[in-house]
Amino acid sequence: MQADILVSATGKGHFIPGSWLKSGSVIVDVGINVCQKTGSLIGDVCYQEAIGRDIAAITPVPGGIGPLTVAMLMENTVNATEESIKKNLHHVGF
Repeated sequence: MQADILVSATGKGHFIPGSWLKSGSVIVDVGINVCQKTGSLIGDVCYQEAIGRDIAAITPVPGGIGPLTVAMLMENTVNATEESIKKNLHHVGF
C-alpha cells in the first residue's frame, strides 16, 4: 500500500493485515466489528500486526474514534438546539 494516511471503514474485522501498511503511515480505523471467536470489538485493521510495523500512529478499537464521534454528536446536538431556540425566540418577537 502506498498511502501515507489510511482511513478504514470496511465493516470487516481484521480485513487489513499489517503487511499492507506503509512504514510511517497514519492509520485511522473507523471500523467496529465483533470478533466471532471472542465476542470482543475489533477494527478493520489487524491492530497487533499494525503496531508491530513502523507506523507513525494508529487509532485503537475500541476507544479510538468512538469517543470522538460521541463528542461531536453531542456538540452538534447542542448547536442545533441553540439554533432552534434562537429561531423560535425570533418568531415570537424576542
